[in-house]
Parts: sequence; structure tokens; C-alpha cells
Amino acid sequence: MRIAIPKETHLGENRVPITPDTAKKLCRMGADLVIEPGMGEGSGYTDAEYTEVGATVCSDRNELFSTADMLLRLRKPEMEEIGLMKSGCIHISYLDPFNEHELVEALRKQGVTAISMEMIPRTTRSQKMDALSSQANLAGYVMVMLAAAKLPRIFPMMMTPAGTLKPAKVFIIGAGVAGLQAIATAKRLGAKVTAFDTRPVVAEQVRSLGASFLEIDLGDTGETSGGYAKELTPEQIQIQRDAQKSFIAESDVLITTAQVFGRKPPVIVTRDMVEGMAPGSVVVDMAAETGGNVEGSVPNETVVINGVTVIGQGNLSNEVSCDASQMYSSNLFSLVEDSWDEESKAFVIDFEHDILPGCIITHGGEVTNETIKKVLAGES
Repeated sequence: MRIAIPKETHLGENRVPITPDTAKKLCRMGADLVIEPGMGEGSGYTDAEYTEVGATVCSDRNELFSTADMLLRLRKPEMEEIGLMKSGCIHISYLDPFNEHELVEALRKQGVTAISMEMIPRTTRSQKMDALSSQANLAGYVMVMLAAAKLPRIFPMMMTPAGTLKPAKVFIIGAGVAGLQAIATAKRLGAKVTAFDTRPVVAEQVRSLGASFLEIDLGDTGETSGGYAKELTPEQIQIQRDAQKSFIAESDVLITTAQVFGRKPPVIVTRDMVEGMAPGSVVVDMAAETGGNVEGSVPNETVVINGVTVIGQGNLSNEVSCDASQMYSSNLFSLVEDSWDEESKAFVIDFEHDILPGCIITHGGEVTNETIKKVLAGES
């Protein structure tokens, strides 16, 4: 089976889908692995490191796409790239299928088997394939480091002959994978950390990391079967805003990580709340790229609102691209290995599999994913 790995072309993207270590494992499995020149350079990997483990280099990008039985990517494909793929090709990457309806339709028409890394089911067995969680983990760390770099004071308490410096107060909204890592990182830096999540079940996880949990009675909340927070009603969002307002005003750093999978994230911090923070305070909105949790945050920009620095940077794991590449590469390999047939040396599409049906979006000229089928039907 010919597995091709093209170079990522998205502006500023330094992560790579496959590292040399993973390339070595794929070649040992019997894959005919081919890469585009410079594919790994964003994270410091040379072409020689890939060829030394058995991969070959193809400088013709069109040929790379048209001869591939499987394409391993990080970013979703461009429309013109889909036209180069042969029918039956397996394409694995982030796809954003809830919003990229035209892309899904193009993949269907081309007869491509499209697997979305966002749609990996959140089960115990699929944890090693869960790219959303691995990248969110790193994003949680990066958010705290960005805040620490912008805050005009240190995070830890410090006792000196010149006096005692109080620890910075950090408030984190959302205690999913990213939020929990942000809590752990801020605590390691010595900050006084408080967190809130709409799912009361995570309170113990927050406390186990040494942080306080802000109790807000929102009535019936909880999480989906996939482990995500359920979408709140407008009334519940307002209760949350009112309860958090004074707490936010007293915080030096506010980090928001609240996202609803496949939908626009809720605005849970209004502009007046940001303006109520002390000048010099820092806000990091993890959801800025997809709509924002914070009113006034700007995707991929840092703005100042009434003296408060608001960071809306996206693609946060890209800031630590070497580690992000290692983790994503491991996720991809685990997915491929799980359905690899040793005898035929090929990836087997099996709709009786416990993981594949949930993440395959298109196959055999049809949209096969039931959830995405409903989304597309709703659009029409």
C-alpha cells in the first residue's frame, strides 16, 4: 500500500503529520512510504531522516496525490487536491466535517474514503488515537505560558528582603483536557488557581490538581456520551456570567476553554467583564478562532481592552510544534496500525469495527457517517 505524506502548506503551520520514528514503523509494517521534499522541516526533520528509515521522496506534488492509496495529513485538503486523488484513496486528517459541507461533498464525489481525526470516538480503546485530546493537552500548557509572558508580574508567591509578592490569581473556565492541563501548568508556576466547568463531575479532578472549584448552580447540566460538555441554555449562560463576574474582576489571568463540538462556542465572558479587570490583566480565549468565549477577542490577534490584554491566538499546539508533531504522529500511527492487515500489507475498511464507522465521513461515493448525514440533511 502506497502511503503518501505531502508537505503542509497552511500559512504558519509548523507541525508535521508523521515523524521519522513513526515513518520507520510504517515501513516496517510493509507500507510503501513516500514523502514530499521538506515535509518535516517545520519541526526540524530532514528528508534524510525519513529516507534513512525506508521512505522515498517524490518532488512532484501532483504525482504524490494521484498515486497514493492513503494520504496522511494534518490539515484538511484543498479542493484542487481532492481532484487529484484516485477513487478509493483513503485520506486521513482533520476535516471539520460539521462545517466543511462543500469539502465533504467533493470527497464523496471523488470516491475518497475520508477519515476525520476530530471524529475519533472518545472511548478507552481509542485514547491513543485521540488527536483532539493530545493537541488540546499541549494547548492548555501553551495558554498559560502565553499569559505568563504578557502578565506584568510573576505567577508564584515570592518572599524577599524587599517584601512578599503575592501569587497571581488565575481563573480557568472549562476543565476538559486543555483546561486541566492549564490548571496543572499554572499551579506548577506557583499561581493561585480556581476553575469552573459546567460538569460538576470534574470538580474532583480540578481539586486533585491543587486548584479550587467555583460552585455555580446551573441546574441540569452534564456531558455528552462523547465526554464533551453539553450546550447550555441562554438562561444557564446568563447565570454563569453573573456568578463569575466578580470573580473575573479579581483575577490577574482569565483562560477560557469552553467549546461545544461542531458548533459555535458560547460567549461566556462579556466585554464589560473584561473591562472590569485591573489594567495589566491577561485573558486567553482558546475558542477565538471558532467564534470566541470572550466578547472582544480577535482570532489570531492580541488586543488590549481597557488596559487588559486579550489573546485570541489559534493553533496553540503549533507553538510547541515538535512535541505536537510527535503526539499527532503517534495518534495517526495508532489509527493505521489498528486496521492494518499484515498479510495484504494494507489498511482495511471495516464498518463492523468499533472505531472506524464513527470517524469515516465518506466511502464508496457516499456520506457514511450518520451524524454528518443529519447535519447535511439539515442544511438542505
